Amino acid sequence: MRIFHVILMTLALLAGVSGAQAQGAFGGGAPHISAHLVAESATPAPGKTTNIAFAMVPEAGWHGYWENPGDAGLGMTVSWTLPKGVSVGRLRYPVPETLLISGLMNHVYEGPYGILATLTVAPDVAAGTRLPVRVKAQWLACTDKVCVPESGEMALDLVAGDGQVAAADRARFDAWRSHLPRPLGSEATYAIADGKLRLSVPFPADAQADQVHLFPLGEGLARYAAPQSVTRDGDRLLVETDAGEGGKGGAVQAVLATGDHVGFLLTARPGQVAASGGGVTGAILIALGGALLGGLLLNIMPCVFPILGLKAMKLAKAGGDERTVRREAIAYAAGVIATCLALGAALLALRAAGAAVGWAFQLQDPRIILTLLLLVGAIAFNLSGLFELQAVGGGEGLAGKGGMAGAFWTGALVAFVATPCTGPFMGAAMGAALVLPLAAALAVFAGLGLGLALPFLLLAYIPALRTRLPRPGPWMGRFQKILSIPMFLTALGLAWLLGQQRGVTGMTIGLAAMLALVLLLWWLGSRQRAGRGGGWIVALAALAVLGGAAARLPSRAPAAAAQEGAALPFDEARLASLRAANKPVFLYFTADWCLTCKANEAAAIDRAETRAAFDKGGVTVMVGDWTNADPAITRFLEGQGRSGVPLYLWYAPGKEAQTLPQLLTPATLTALVG
Repeated sequence: MRIFHVILMTLALLAGVSGAQAQGAFGGGAPHISAHLVAESATPAPGKTTNIAFAMVPEAGWHGYWENPGDAGLGMTVSWTLPKGVSVGRLRYPVPETLLISGLMNHVYEGPYGILATLTVAPDVAAGTRLPVRVKAQWLACTDKVCVPESGEMALDLVAGDGQVAAADRARFDAWRSHLPRPLGSEATYAIADGKLRLSVPFPADAQADQVHLFPLGEGLARYAAPQSVTRDGDRLLVETDAGEGGKGGAVQAVLATGDHVGFLLTARPGQVAASGGGVTGAILIALGGALLGGLLLNIMPCVFPILGLKAMKLAKAGGDERTVRREAIAYAAGVIATCLALGAALLALRAAGAAVGWAFQLQDPRIILTLLLLVGAIAFNLSGLFELQAVGGGEGLAGKGGMAGAFWTGALVAFVATPCTGPFMGAAMGAALVLPLAAALAVFAGLGLGLALPFLLLAYIPALRTRLPRPGPWMGRFQKILSIPMFLTALGLAWLLGQQRGVTGMTIGLAAMLALVLLLWWLGSRQRAGRGGGWIVALAALAVLGGAAARLPSRAPAAAAQEGAALPFDEARLASLRAANKPVFLYFTADWCLTCKANEAAAIDRAETRAAFDKGGVTVMVGDWTNADPAITRFLEGQGRSGVPLYLWYAPGKEAQTLPQLLTPATLTALVG
């Protein structure tokens, strides 16, 4: 297949295709991938750089190729004609996609993409000098059935000037830059044995990584079409696949995709790659164990324990009807597990669609938090004895039904309300679930549900445990009121979370809506004691309260005032104003996935002695977080001659930036103001 493509490209070159725009095969017809050469600045400054790009737009059903096209295809080749004093760097490709056709793996782009290059103007080029840039380019356009070699001659007519960039051009290039792989900073290690490639990539445990795929830049490292298994082991990602043939060994480069058009450029060297607890199987078992334990521990959390306590009280009242007790326990467990599976499936679907969400993602929506606040508040006031409802018990709503249906919906309620509490127990298990195969990931979520339901199952199936429960009596009323305390604490936590997302106004609206609902339920309870109805009236009024409160929530929380001494977020204009005022500035760039960055922050930056020295010297600390590929940070790094993080800069009053070492100590930083 690759030879066939080479022949086609050679024939296209011999045809001598010409013209300002791209043309189809052998110069005939419109291209299936249109290509235009564009510059970020039409007036690049002498002694500076600017970006130029091939803007590639495939027709529907057609695709172009990455620099390593995989088992088939060809990347772009270029031949530049440049004026004196101008140079162009290598082509920089965005993170590719995979396309498997007839057992052949293709590294492709199926939508519009930009291939970037850095254009440098020498310092001795006079302002106003015309800079004609010419290029002959060849590329391959393919469908799943046919490939067509295409080429074109393109031109840029630049003028040496002030390097100004129009806002529209900056936005366009920022979008392309955001899809370029970011340098990882830490070297990876690989080992090849028994026809298998195992690659260990330093990657913090709390950094997001889904849709992980390894794209080797060179030939022979891996079989492109072979399945790739990815496991998470602490602060590293382990990739295992079939090794390629003809590899030369030594240092290799690859792009590790970790999301939709998000990836990292890494360098890997041969070395020892430690096992991850039995590969995929071991990772699954460890994740399952963590999820089961995490679910079990959740039963003592304030948002779960009261409902579990109520179910235990119902068991104490149930007496010796073993069959009824066990059926309700199974229904309760089914409700818990089904809800955990539903939330897990929704999480995986959202992440597969490109959304950067994590476990308890529903709590990122203030409307969900508002709903939970109203529900938990109603349960808390019910437990405290403010009202009693015939149709609403400790589980509320559907959970208040008797029998298996009530048990099922009580379990569903428990699982849904418990998600805010999972963080301390589920971090490692959830991190593993997000990179495991679908079935294994869902098994982890089911394990969480099983752990959460396990105490009730044990009480139901081990009569000896139930015999240890106190006999029904007046204590149950007192115990129910005690259970209201953790539910009130849970409501308080939800109100705080709502305030974090939508400010004091949002929190006030949430608390007011909760009180309105409680008053409605109190009114309904009073009517039911008098033998009158009103359930439908309250249900409709409750929906109106929820809908009205959700509609009145602010669109965002008001900006919080910066705390004294806290690091300022990177802002180039703010940096310029601080320097103009002769203020000392320590500027550093970091990312959640950069292990070196995190080590330096723990060892040197976030230390009491460093903060004390900076406070004494009046140093402003500014941090640029590149976790999500901020275009402004990307431009600044490029201006400093860097392509990745970490980067540490010290601006003494009235002086240019001093670049600090990649590895910091407290003494390194305190000496700056000594």
